[in-house]
Amino acid sequence: MKNTVKIIAAGTALSGSLLLTAGVASAQPLNLQDGLVNVGVGDVTILEDVNVGVAATVAAAICGINVSDVNVLATQTDADGGQQTVCNVPGGDVLLTQNAGTPGQSGGAGNSENSNAGGNR
Repeated sequence: MKNTVKIIAAGTALSGSLLLTAGVASAQPLNLQDGLVNVGVGDVTILEDVNVGVAATVAAAICGINVSDVNVLATQTDADGGQQTVCNVPGGDVLLTQNAGTPGQSGGAGNSENSNAGGNR
């Protein structure tokens, strides 16, 4: 009887771990690269969800540097996520940030501007 309980317990644990492994393996990575980024100065977002070329042009104009250098940073930000500092101005750092997947910025669930929660509209 003890052997039967051990075999059943081991089988249950093994099948559960296989199910968990299969579930994790089938999950697709989130692809944030969409050609769009945000531009901010300090803690103020001045452009949101704009093409990397537009973002590079605006950030380069603010910083007084070559657009092609900023375009490399904007493209890298879109591909890798995160943020890149372009320069520092009196209002703070000029930042390029990834637009996708940012809570409250993605336009999806949880964004109070796009939500009908509570039926108050």
